[in-house]
Amino acid sequence: MNLFDQISEDIKAAMLAKEKVRLQALRGIKKEFLEAKTAKGGDGELNDETAVKILQKMVKQRKDSATIYKEQGRDDLAAPELEEVSYIEVYLPKQMSSEELEAALKEIILQVGASGPQDMGKVMGTATKLLAGKAEGKAISETVKRLLS
Repeated sequence: MNLFDQISEDIKAAMLAKEKVRLQALRGIKKEFLEAKTAKGGDGELNDETAVKILQKMVKQRKDSATIYKEQGRDDLAAPELEEVSYIEVYLPKQMSSEELEAALKEIILQVGASGPQDMGKVMGTATKLLAGKAEGKAISETVKRLLS
């Protein structure tokens, strides 16, 4: 069962369980998936790789919104955003720990022959392709900076 079908089944379960926030998060995911399937130039299909990218984007948006709400003292608005994040992250691949990420990046640095901060672009290009879905771009970037300096 692909992610799109899984989301559809989970929407039904959330409706039956009357889980309002979960249902809202799942409907948001399905909306994004449908938009991607029917986007101009698309083939009407949505592979799991594209779906994971959409999910990562949704998680990042909600985390950013929650951060802004907290900065403005609106914890009442931040809480539902973070709750939605927890429901969306269920469908993402397991994220790498910081130790696993550092080990993988050290290997990539050796592969591309990076020697200092000037080689960050080479490392990031390779790292973002290899670690897509397994780690956040921000975490990758910060770790690469630290390792190269």
